[in-house]
Amino acid sequence: MKPARVLPRAGGGLTVLGLSFVMVWCTGYIAGRMMLDHAAPFTALVWRFAGAAMVFAVLALAVRARASRRDVLHSAVAGVLMLSMQFGGVYLAMAWGASAGVAALVIGAMPLLVALLAFFAGTERPHRAQWCGLLLGFAGVVLVVVDRVDGATSARAWIGLLVGLLGISLGTLYQKRYSSKIDLRIGLAVQNLSATLVLLPLALAEGFRFESAAGFYQPLAWTVLVNSVGGFALLFVLVRRDAATAVASLFFLMPPVTALFGHWLLGEHLTVLKGAGFVLAAAGVWLATRTPRRAAED
Repeated sequence: MKPARVLPRAGGGLTVLGLSFVMVWCTGYIAGRMMLDHAAPFTALVWRFAGAAMVFAVLALAVRARASRRDVLHSAVAGVLMLSMQFGGVYLAMAWGASAGVAALVIGAMPLLVALLAFFAGTERPHRAQWCGLLLGFAGVVLVVVDRVDGATSARAWIGLLVGLLGISLGTLYQKRYSSKIDLRIGLAVQNLSATLVLLPLALAEGFRFESAAGFYQPLAWTVLVNSVGGFALLFVLVRRDAATAVASLFFLMPPVTALFGHWLLGEHLTVLKGAGFVLAAAGVWLATRTPRRAAED
């Protein structure tokens, strides 16, 4: 008899929880871009993560939440990967001239990288339908952003985006394996604090530059209260209950939904190609998060 395959649990995809996460997360790209118009990249992130750390710390203290030293250390590592590396790389790349299309295309490869890393690490073994879903989802991302990708992105901006891609991919897997059982409030307070401490020297090196104006504080408040508090709380819950590959596949929906926000809020033009990309991305997420009917062994 063949050993049973390790099938990841699905269910985190096209559900209210999953779609809520996508909607909340997508607004962060717009708010983050607005912050970078008024602040240096690492300075903006230090403000964001420090604010989120304080919110979660207050919530943890209010209920006297507790966690072991081991869980706290694991959360700190997850924070460095998912927050410092991901957003540090992406914000720096955008400050160096990377377009939103290029950034979306690189980060859009995250579900595929997570699936490959999980497969080779032996922690998850996606079935055929999931692999098809991952490929369909990435194809959808390409269709949505292809008209915004140009050849002007510098080598250093590409490096920044790849650092961000590696950070969120490794961070998702690390959190799933080592840091998904800790109290949500403590875990996210530690993650945001660790990210703040790692990025603070870089923010000081760039002069801690920001404009004390509404154009900075308004998107900052949004990224703290909606994206960091709401978005990462939803991500934390999804990673805790579902397979890393299934959760990662939700990122295929980020570029299409961001394009819709751009159409509604900024008057950006929607094309048939973008519509086709949205359909492909949604189909990819559905396939990547569904549970196969067959038993895991023949």
